[in-house]
Amino acid sequence: MHAKASPARLAATLVLALGWGAAGCAITFAASPCARAESSRPAQPEAASGFQERGVVRAQRFMAVTAHPQASRAAFDVLAAGGSAVDAAIAAQMVLTLVEPQSSGIGGGGFLLHYDARRHSVRAYDGRETAPAAAGERLFVDGNGSPLAFFDAAVGGRSVGVPGLLRMLELAHAHHGRLPWARLFDAAIGLAREGFEISPRLHRLLTRERHLREDPAAAALYYDAQGHAWPVGHRLRNPALAETLSRIAAEGSLALYAGPVAHDIVAAVRTHPRNPGSLGEHDLAFYRARERAPLCTTHRRYRVCGMPPPSSGAIAIAQMLAYWRAAPPGTRLLSADGRLDVDGAHRFTEAARLAHADRDRYVADTDFVALPGQRIGDPVTALPGTLLDPAYLAARATLIGARSMVRAPPGAPAGADNRTATDWSPERAATTHLSIVDSRGNAVSMTSSIENAFGARVLVRGFLLNNQLTDFSFVRVRDGRPAANRVQPGKRPRSSMSPTIVLHRTSGALALAIGSPGGPSIIAYVARALVETLDDGIDLQRAVSSPNLGSRNGPTELERGRIEPALGAALAARGHPVRFVDMTSGLHGIARRCDARVCRLEGAVDPRREGLALGR
Repeated sequence: MHAKASPARLAATLVLALGWGAAGCAITFAASPCARAESSRPAQPEAASGFQERGVVRAQRFMAVTAHPQASRAAFDVLAAGGSAVDAAIAAQMVLTLVEPQSSGIGGGGFLLHYDARRHSVRAYDGRETAPAAAGERLFVDGNGSPLAFFDAAVGGRSVGVPGLLRMLELAHAHHGRLPWARLFDAAIGLAREGFEISPRLHRLLTRERHLREDPAAAALYYDAQGHAWPVGHRLRNPALAETLSRIAAEGSLALYAGPVAHDIVAAVRTHPRNPGSLGEHDLAFYRARERAPLCTTHRRYRVCGMPPPSSGAIAIAQMLAYWRAAPPGTRLLSADGRLDVDGAHRFTEAARLAHADRDRYVADTDFVALPGQRIGDPVTALPGTLLDPAYLAARATLIGARSMVRAPPGAPAGADNRTATDWSPERAATTHLSIVDSRGNAVSMTSSIENAFGARVLVRGFLLNNQLTDFSFVRVRDGRPAANRVQPGKRPRSSMSPTIVLHRTSGALALAIGSPGGPSIIAYVARALVETLDDGIDLQRAVSSPNLGSRNGPTELERGRIEPALGAALAARGHPVRFVDMTSGLHGIARRCDARVCRLEGAVDPRREGLALGR
């Protein structure tokens, strides 16, 4: 008989095994091969680009935290000129279209939460892309009915959904804007004409990118004549985008959704030489952004608000927080010495498994698919029989035991009709997040995306088109049941984007605005930051910087290079299939903290990316 391996022995084994495989897989303590997990559940959408420690940034009046210094400066200038949080978000997003083309832009979509400081209320705006009218349920299967390989589906016109970002921002501006619409485009137009310096992160991503050079317009913009990415510091000018943004500044969103720009978008999609799509000019003309009821749930002394479907983020985070509240007293995720606690890491990753199991079975665009216990089109509630029913969540929490479930089954709330199948949606969302608080105390938390890094790799008039349709399930039917997130004309694909606003439960005052990019891992990134700030009492910058962990109902994923092998060994001893992987979050948040005399804003920037917090 062999003696049972001690955690220390397992840790030593981990240390010896830190030579990573070619697929980027580390150590897997499970029967499931790492390669199978890698192929079925893609990991990070954007490559890691280093880790640089950040300090907290404090301000008295207003603050902007975005994913790029140029976008933060544009937002700061708008706030300093008396603009609203929405005004600043628009200015920042237009700059991000230029300087962070891999992540978001006017060719994609997003979700925006707005906090009104006077009314203590939150409003939710949905700018998610939609499937074209001609899109069918077999969009991502081959002639034999088998799902396409991801990049066979994503690259080209087939994957392009109707962009929604610009219409969403225009709707939010109509409700909350203070400065003229055209003024908000000045910074982006100027930078596009005069140029900006290629950052190390953008250079690295362009160098590693395999498909962008196939598009002649993109190749001419981002690469030299030999096909090499422009070097760090190269001044990149984008006069075509400057012209497009000038049209939008003068004419509003109609400049993109009708006329010459719309014509060129449709032509690029439908005549793609390798992978044409079905987007039509009528799809663009009839796109509408939606205002939806925010999904707000109570967590201890706070009210946590997020986006309802088609985002799955707020539902999954609300479930994870409920499972966390069911933990034994004294459970912490981050221990007093700043390290992840083994008991807390076990419970957190098990909670993520439970949440993802329900997400993958039930959550989709509720204009097309009813959630358990609800009807099509209903706002998400916590009524009996629903996914947020307290009795249901309490019962699910009991499944978290001493050992890992490895793979959690979906639950069966009383209102579930069991008519949908668990799907496979290979999300690789290239995404950005910004958080802004203006001088009146209003706040925006906005996450936007073009899906995979550089989207569909189709450049039109200076901006890249999304590949968001690959967020739909590639598997249309399983075991005779349709996937809730299957492709349907006009439907919005399920998302993991989780812009979040936290309020004090009694006063309704703002406590926190936060969110992150990162594909389906967004849910764990945001949930971790919430647990560490709201429960463990950690300051926001420390929470944003602390190591990532999670599970998408597969392996337990631990951030490579940031989490000690001993923690992986301890979790493996509890039955977890452990993988050390890059976890390139982009958590950007603002906390509002008050003492007896004054309230201050504290901005936090994720050290894994190149963002900047600016305030006054």
